[in-house]
Amino acid sequence: MSVTGHNAALTPSHLAISDLLAVLRKAGSRHLSEEALRRDLAAGAPVNPDGTVNLLHYAAWLAREAGRGD
Repeated sequence: MSVTGHNAALTPSHLAISDLLAVLRKAGSRHLSEEALRRDLAAGAPVNPDGTVNLLHYAAWLAREAGRGD
């Protein structure tokens, strides 16, 4: 379930892709696109059973991937 709007509360452990993108962009990400995020998910980034993403699990996955030195 997507939670959007000015007064809506976000749950970091269950973010819709659009909400995750919004949070990361507000945090300063200038290069992340929906396509890049979907590529990460296809490459094995963790996804909740309901299709949402846990922000902390995704951040940990990104850190692990960055440490691989591709």
